[in-house]
Amino acid sequence: MKWFRKKGKQSIKPSIKEHQAEKLGQLGSQLASLRQEQGLTLDELVVFTRIPRRLLQAIEEGNLSDLPEPIYVQGLIRQFADALGIRGGEFASHFPIGSQSVSFQSNWKLQAVPQLRPIHLYLLYIGLVVCSVNGLSQLLNNSTLQANNRQIQPKTVTQLAGEEAANNTFINKQGDQSVQIGVTLKASSWISVVTDGKTAFEGVLPQGSSRTWKATEQLTVKTDNAGGVLMSVNQQEAKEMGELGKAQEINIAAKPNL
Repeated sequence: MKWFRKKGKQSIKPSIKEHQAEKLGQLGSQLASLRQEQGLTLDELVVFTRIPRRLLQAIEEGNLSDLPEPIYVQGLIRQFADALGIRGGEFASHFPIGSQSVSFQSNWKLQAVPQLRPIHLYLLYIGLVVCSVNGLSQLLNNSTLQANNRQIQPKTVTQLAGEEAANNTFINKQGDQSVQIGVTLKASSWISVVTDGKTAFEGVLPQGSSRTWKATEQLTVKTDNAGGVLMSVNQQEAKEMGELGKAQEINIAAKPNL
């Protein structure tokens, strides 16, 4: 019997590393485009995600060699996507972590070779790692929210009056019984505005946008990025609400007629 080898190009199945690198390049390019469309910088995403800048940049550029193990890369991609407002879990599932080939081998060799039981332990280990990453991410997110809530300490009118003596900021100097504030966004930030006890606005305003609100009794402004928000009271000189990436809340009461 003669054997013949087919001439021409032979299809070679790419390795899992090559597949991961290809997928990372595609996903990273999509995340970079979405971030730029929203007018966000990598430094701003560092504040939102708590992920080091070098890892965010490596994801966008598809540099797999600069990232940790694939299972952790999938978790980082999920957090990155969540911060941009898309479904991070579904988006990150397109990045392969290498467990599929192990499951395939275990299915067709399970009965023939019972000695492969350590593979089941490996799969269990993979599952535990996935659960640990998800749990750690949830814990970090909860800790971040709690820290932000502790940082938001409302300023009373008395405290603002004391600050006004030092730097003339955020106090109503008009003689009427209303107060008006205007905000201009230096960077995309979440803002909540309450006028006379009612929520007038709550959401994310993009960089460069400007809004105004008016109240007859009291006006409260809250943000998670005080350095990215310029605020003016009754058309006075606009000033930053605080430091970049810091949460802040300011209460302003209308000054009654004397």
